[in-house]
Amino acid sequence: MAARARDVPGAAGDPAHGGGLLLELEFAEGSLYLLRQAVAVHAAAAGMGEQSARDVVLAVNELASNAIRHGAGRGRLRMWDQDGAVCCQVEDAGRAPRGGRPGAGAGPGAAGWPYVHGHGLWVVRLLADQMSAVSGPRGTCVTVWFARR
Repeated sequence: MAARARDVPGAAGDPAHGGGLLLELEFAEGSLYLLRQAVAVHAAAAGMGEQSARDVVLAVNELASNAIRHGAGRGRLRMWDQDGAVCCQVEDAGRAPRGGRPGAGAGPGAAGWPYVHGHGLWVVRLLADQMSAVSGPRGTCVTVWFARR
C-alpha cells in the first residue's frame, strides 16, 4: 500500500526492531472516528497517562487527516511500544491521480469551520517528544514518539 519505514530511506522506527506492535489499522476519511477511539484505547493500555493519551490521539488524528487530505485519501497507522515510549507511524501511498484526490474537498470554510492551513505538523511537533517525516515517490511516512507519562 504505502511507503513503509523499511522502504523509505531514513524513516525511523519499526516494531520489527525491538518493539511490540500495539495496533495496525488502515483508515480513510469515514473512519477517523474509529481510528481516534482505537488509538485512545491502545495508548491507555500501553500505560500512557490520561493527558498523554489525549496528546497521542490528537497528533495521530492530525497526521491521518494530512494523509487523507494531501495523499490518496487513505493511509495506515502502526502503533508500537518501544523503550518506554509509544511510537506511532502514519503513512500514505502518495497522491491520487490529478482530479481524483478524495481529500481535495470544496476548500476552506466549506463546512462552516474557519481554519488556516499549515499548523497541523507544528501542533504534532509540540505534542510529540520526537518526530521523523520522510516523503518520496511511494508516499509519506511520519513517525512520532511519546514518552510514557
